[in-house]
Amino acid sequence: MSSLSFPSPRAAAAEPRPVLDPDAIFGHLLRISRALAGKLEFQAAIQAVSDELAEVLPHDHLDICILRRDDVHVAYEAGLHTDWGRHLHTVPVRRSPIRSVLLGDVPFLITGNAMEDPRFGFEGAFNDPIFSQRLRSRLHAPLLVRGEVIGAFSCSRHDADFYALEDVTIAQHVAEMLAPYVYALGAAEEARRLAIEEAEGRAREEGLRDGALRLTEELERERQRIGMDLHDGTLADLTRIARRLERLCESETAPREALEPIVDGLQRCMGELRQIIDDARPNVLELFGFAEGVEDFLGRALLEPRTGIAWRLDDASEGAVDALPAALRVALFRIVQEAVNNAAQHAGPSLIEVSVERVEEDGTPAIRIGVRDDGVGFMPMQQRRRVGGIRNMQTRARLVSAAFTLQRRADGQGTEMLLVLPVASAAGAVR
Repeated sequence: MSSLSFPSPRAAAAEPRPVLDPDAIFGHLLRISRALAGKLEFQAAIQAVSDELAEVLPHDHLDICILRRDDVHVAYEAGLHTDWGRHLHTVPVRRSPIRSVLLGDVPFLITGNAMEDPRFGFEGAFNDPIFSQRLRSRLHAPLLVRGEVIGAFSCSRHDADFYALEDVTIAQHVAEMLAPYVYALGAAEEARRLAIEEAEGRAREEGLRDGALRLTEELERERQRIGMDLHDGTLADLTRIARRLERLCESETAPREALEPIVDGLQRCMGELRQIIDDARPNVLELFGFAEGVEDFLGRALLEPRTGIAWRLDDASEGAVDALPAALRVALFRIVQEAVNNAAQHAGPSLIEVSVERVEEDGTPAIRIGVRDDGVGFMPMQQRRRVGGIRNMQTRARLVSAAFTLQRRADGQGTEMLLVLPVASAAGAVR
């Protein structure tokens, strides 16, 4: 890197400056270091530096320019307050009048009149404060951390040709003191920003989760209402019709051989309707708990010899599911229903197994539910005869923030659905 200086520094300073001996300069620098102690904001830090630096490096305007990761910079000012500090948006480095320092092209920058210096007046430069505040004399030193430029320290005066080359050394000493402090303060500020963003993200996630649970609860209420309407209306009507047909079959005038198939078909229809109603109103789940509800469902859905499918339930959850809010319990129950129905209708299994257990996932308590079958196996999405049920399970899992996977079993014999719900994020921990 090569340093640049023009025009000739302090060729015609407006007034003579007292010459300070090295001990006096060292004392001022030491007081600057002490003044920085305890300052937890950039603005407070730059003001402290400005107050202590007045005798060593007189200035009308002083600022710290800090680089950000996205190739922009922000400024904090003392003395005069300009658009550099008041600017509402960060400014790209390419528009900075001291970009040569920020990019590491020069070890310092000094000018006797920035209003006439072409280095400060290139096209697109954000240099309005130089002209509006008449900041002629300017001195800039980079803030370096491990050899990398993280910003710049700048002094300005209204007077032309105020700073000399000996002032560069003082500015560089101040920049050396400021650099690690600015770096640490920036890291702390970034940590605070990330913590705030994380907290806001958790709040949004919790809000979405609460909304999803309320939606799930409302859907469940509507489902149960439809089940009650079917029970009290449609099923009652079908029952009356079935009884009339049975009485006709018993009469001597009715063609019994013609009515019996109709009665049998009506009875089958009523049986299926009762199954739908029972599924819509999981009373066993509500009265006796999750494991009992799943066991009752398996017994009805896989009734032998009608289906020819054996089933097994392994509950090692110690009542963990029953400790969850009602909406979550029902959502998990519905996913199990869908998985079992999918396997029974499309996989041709001889055995369906359901497992419920408490586990630790990355140190967090969780509930893991598995539904396994020994059927035809896992087929690519485009070859599956029905994907609606899988999507229903995925949607329900997302609504309750559970991890859902559907895959071929490790032994290659059939399919396995796994659902993992972290109970720490489930509106109520496992008791």
